[in-house]
Amino acid sequence: MPGPVMLDVAGHRLTSQERDRLAHPLTGAVILFARNYESPRQLAELTAQIHEARDEPLLIAVDHEGGRVQRFRDNGFTQLPSMQDLGRYWERNPLQAMRAATEIGYVLAAELRACGVDFSFTPVLDLDYGVSKVVGSRAFHRDPRVVAMLARALIQGLSLADMRSCGKHFPGHGFVDADSHVAIPVDERDLEQIMADDAMPYDWLGAPVLSAVMPAHVIYPKVDASPAGFSKVWVQQILRQRLNYDGVVFSDDLTMQGASVAGDITARAEAALSAGCDMVLVCNRPDLADTLLASLKVAPSASSVSRIRSLKPVAPFMDWNTLQSDSRYQYARDFRSQILSE
Repeated sequence: MPGPVMLDVAGHRLTSQERDRLAHPLTGAVILFARNYESPRQLAELTAQIHEARDEPLLIAVDHEGGRVQRFRDNGFTQLPSMQDLGRYWERNPLQAMRAATEIGYVLAAELRACGVDFSFTPVLDLDYGVSKVVGSRAFHRDPRVVAMLARALIQGLSLADMRSCGKHFPGHGFVDADSHVAIPVDERDLEQIMADDAMPYDWLGAPVLSAVMPAHVIYPKVDASPAGFSKVWVQQILRQRLNYDGVVFSDDLTMQGASVAGDITARAEAALSAGCDMVLVCNRPDLADTLLASLKVAPSASSVSRIRSLKPVAPFMDWNTLQSDSRYQYARDFRSQILSE
């Protein structure tokens, strides 16, 4: 069964050491990066190797949002607009913007699925306050109502290709300037301010729409002293109980500076899992991944395993060559081009 750790791999093909790492019972998923991509054919071969590494295939994920966060962007993959572009289009034509979000979501998911990628960490639900360097053009809009509606439309497009969704970064990263990749952001607002604004898309969408949630490596000291992803207050009391959310909860990457407050890599994983996360991410540090796999003592709960399994596609998808001649896919790409040209 899938374990609670998501790891990465170095290149275009698996090494023998990576195969051993993926076979470890604590491993439950793999995240890919731009370095893992050369062409659709090569990517499909790599994902097949990863899926074959375990009797129950590992979930394969990627950060593929559109705009500046799109890991595969050439040699056949469609250049996707940023979510901010969709938000700006909403200002001119709300209904067409929602339609565009659905078609873009389908192109995003269909191209990934045709290469064997199961899941993308999208959409970003952070609000666009115009101050966060790490969020920036990744956010749909400042208005949480617009964010929720465009996100719902994008998720509908993902679902047409049998792909699940992940809202990030709960309860909101957009209000603070600091980048949690290299700093420890602190948001001084009180709970009800955050719940009435930044967290509203999570409440409105909920688990029936939003398959997974990723908490922010942000400290909200008026709520809890720990970053949201390490906080039982945020994950269990607010997300699970107050918002009644029963989907998957991922930690953000535990190698980021924003996670350093929890200690070494094992302490970070233990803190995230204890807070209520179902799966923790360890990216770009195979040495730390090995340390964690050797030291983490945890037995995943049946509910966590079930939730992680629910992220996997239900049915096989067409291959890359078949996708290129598929009329539904061609329509979605043409619709995207039409919107971006307006």
